Amino acid sequence: MNWDVVIGEYLDYLALERGLSRNTLHAYERDLRDYVRFVQDGAGGEAGDPVASVRQYLRHLTRRGLSEATVARRLAALRSFFGYQEDEAGAGPDPTRHLSSPRLVRPLPRVLTVEQVEAMLAACPADDPVGLRDRAILELLYATGLRVSELVALTVDDWDTSPPRLRCRGKGEKERLIPVGRAAVRAVDRFLAAGRPRLVSRTPVRAGALFVNRRGAALTRQSVWKLVKKYAALAAIVHEVTPHTLRHSFATHLLENGADLRSVQEMLGHADISTTQIYTHVSRARLKAVYDRAHPRA
Repeated sequence: MNWDVVIGEYLDYLALERGLSRNTLHAYERDLRDYVRFVQDGAGGEAGDPVASVRQYLRHLTRRGLSEATVARRLAALRSFFGYQEDEAGAGPDPTRHLSSPRLVRPLPRVLTVEQVEAMLAACPADDPVGLRDRAILELLYATGLRVSELVALTVDDWDTSPPRLRCRGKGEKERLIPVGRAAVRAVDRFLAAGRPRLVSRTPVRAGALFVNRRGAALTRQSVWKLVKKYAALAAIVHEVTPHTLRHSFATHLLENGADLRSVQEMLGHADISTTQIYTHVSRARLKAVYDRAHPRA
């Protein structure tokens, strides 16, 4: 088998037929090439039993000390690849068909309290363009549940205030419209009026990005991670806080206050509602913690 050719054809299929994002394609390619290296190194043999090769590869991953989640992800990549080979490319039977995945216990995502979110927002300076930008970013992350990659990809044209909503391109370039609350609208409007013009005036090329750095260029994902950590520290939050923590908090707080799961799924851009259901477990866990603290006979 010419692995370079078949993997290239498979990645083209994922990109063109399933519309997967560039980052997802890179992840699939990385996992598949790791398996190919294992096979070509002689473990199981390229002409050997494909089922035995996959089993040996999974045992090899476990011996390397990789987590169950990583082993499960690698197996999922192989399932998808060999399923494509069988169904679309007319190859032999899928060698992963009867293999079981490791049973995973998904950790509950960490969420902030409303008070912690407000403390982070209050830490943003309101008298300079960077502070206005940072306040707008934090407000928007918490108000919409955007992924950090979606946030940095926003342009000025994606901001629509009538009615207040945001046009967002998510995984697989799928577009969705997300309603935006009043506090976030005020923060973004203040940044657009008094912050962003001062930042983009410092560069001869006016960037179309909604959020820009001190030089007027589009903000990077790494910069957003750093500013979130900065304001979490200023708010005296001791555990790690990332942009995704604000996304988790957005979903959890909505469900705790009566939002239905389907609406939250749509706002988050989840393709499968089972991904969104993790937040119902978070809500139950938080409710149990409140009960244990408050009830005299808990």
